[in-house]
Amino acid sequence: MRPLAIFAACAVAVLGIPPVVAYAQSTTTTTTTTRNDAATIWEKIKGSWTQTKGAVKEQWGKLTDDDLMEIQGRREQLVGKIQTRYGISHEEAEAQVSGWERHYKSM
Repeated sequence: MRPLAIFAACAVAVLGIPPVVAYAQSTTTTTTTTRNDAATIWEKIKGSWTQTKGAVKEQWGKLTDDDLMEIQGRREQLVGKIQTRYGISHEEAEAQVSGWERHYKSM
């Protein structure tokens, strides 16, 4: 047995205190947390879309007012409009929006 396991067994036997076992955080939890963070950010964006669309317009000046009205704080619509207006791949538009999200989150 490893020394730590022996110590824990002795603590249980002598003190009646169960050992505390630390588990490493799984990537699933990290992914879920990241998704929850993104969802929270986009709920905030949707709720304040009137104010937020100015920042979006600054970042992506080729988006029209009609585009912004259609997007209404929905991430996938924003990605699609950026892809269309700038003639870039979906992956590049996703990367731009992700970078903007990180910046928006820090505001």
